[in-house]
Amino acid sequence: MARILGYIATSLDGFIATTDESLDWLTQQPELDLGEHDYRQFINRVQTVVMGRGTYDWIARYDGAWEYAGKRVIVVTSRPIKNPKGPLETRSDVDALIAELRALEDGDVWMLGGGKLQMEFMRRGALDEIEIYVISEIIGGGIPLFPATGARLSPKLISAQAIGSVCARLHYRFG
Repeated sequence: MARILGYIATSLDGFIATTDESLDWLTQQPELDLGEHDYRQFINRVQTVVMGRGTYDWIARYDGAWEYAGKRVIVVTSRPIKNPKGPLETRSDVDALIAELRALEDGDVWMLGGGKLQMEFMRRGALDEIEIYVISEIIGGGIPLFPATGARLSPKLISAQAIGSVCARLHYRFG
């Protein structure tokens, strides 16, 4: 059975992107070295990447190669994607998707992107773990780590550690 994982960075004030959807507060951190927790190591153990339509549209706006070559990519959307940036599948039924993902036996699943879809999985008890990288940067507003849904959840903290002087890694397990 596949594990469904979150891996995401947030600013110290709880935002994953600025109001204009920029990640410069994250990508321009000269002292950020995640070592064994680096994205490249994480993505190597993932076989399936799941994202919402907003995340896909954000990725598709940028030039460059499709970052998920060799991975199965599923975009949760009710609208067709014309001329996709890379090979992908679409789904619109979250419950059916969760059942499909749970039946996978070829590696972990990554819930990529914003907290909206992650929250839908959490509310259904379908997110197993999440790694949150808190970056020592206050950006003053933007897209929140998790949307205010009224859902109340109590994940268990597995570990917390400082990574250099600009990051704290928080690792939680659900269920």
